[in-house]
Amino acid sequence: MKYMGNVYDMTNKKFIFLTGCAGFIGFHLSKKLLDNEYRVIGIDNLNDYYDVDLKKKRLAILKKNKNFFFKKIDISNKTKLKLLFERYKFDIIINLAAQAGVRYSINNPDEYFNSNIKGFYNLLELVKNKNIKHLMFASTSSVYGNQKSFPISENANTDHPESFYAASKKINEVMAYSYSNIFRVPITSLRFFTVYGPYGRPDMALFKFVKNIINNKSIKLFNNGNHFRDFTYIDDVVNNIFLLIPKAPTKKDNYYQNINICGSNPQSLKKYLNLIKINLNKNKIKFKNLPMQVGDVYKTYGNNKNLVKKNKYKSFSNIEDGIKKFIDWYKNFYKV
Repeated sequence: MKYMGNVYDMTNKKFIFLTGCAGFIGFHLSKKLLDNEYRVIGIDNLNDYYDVDLKKKRLAILKKNKNFFFKKIDISNKTKLKLLFERYKFDIIINLAAQAGVRYSINNPDEYFNSNIKGFYNLLELVKNKNIKHLMFASTSSVYGNQKSFPISENANTDHPESFYAASKKINEVMAYSYSNIFRVPITSLRFFTVYGPYGRPDMALFKFVKNIINNKSIKLFNNGNHFRDFTYIDDVVNNIFLLIPKAPTKKDNYYQNINICGSNPQSLKKYLNLIKINLNKNKIKFKNLPMQVGDVYKTYGNNKNLVKKNKYKSFSNIEDGIKKFIDWYKNFYKV
């Protein structure tokens, strides 16, 4: 890639703009893209919602690749985003920058409005007349709310989000559909189901359980641990995103599509916890049973037939292997 003043010449280069590159999924997807000879310009605001040092260590790994270029930018800052779009020509955009967390959204809604709603609106405004080939963005299984019929297909009702986080993602999908319809921007909403794996988020159950058990601390089991989740290993997530990049929705789709990113194999939280115990060689653990949290749902179980049909991707990781890989990473990373 040749530098020409303030503009990189991207002629005949595979080039992707990825927001949230220092986040869990963003980091792994950036690595996948770089390993497949893509040039990646990544941005992240490096906020302190969870351990900033973990984000910086992910970023340090990416920066070792000469085809990775980083800018510290918050997508809620339209002025800085606009300068970036004036400097570079983007064909493919993957927006993974968002304030995550169901429970955190209950007491901190401003964070979700600024990042998830205002930030995504800024991106839509900047791409609407740029002849973008494909805009992909992170949505969530939380948009489905408390469903009663499983597995959940993409055409299920999403009018009853249980948290403001879920509501912010529902708003993203509605905005995206309107922009795809008006401006013919091909957009794909990626509805993620409980993603886990190495370099995962410290606010997620797997990370918290492993950390507390190793430190002989009590873990909290909301709904007395009677949850079911469609746990989806990080490699399956990034492999499927990668395969979807050239599969943008067309005119017959009204230039828009929602896609469940999941293994379609829900597991009980109690089984998940038991596997953690086994991998940590712990016979007993300390735990505290708590009632269902506001904004939470009892079960997630996505129908992935649409995903499998598009990508011909059928072999999803099982939680036995996934949990072991995470714990191996955790012990090595934190030297425990």
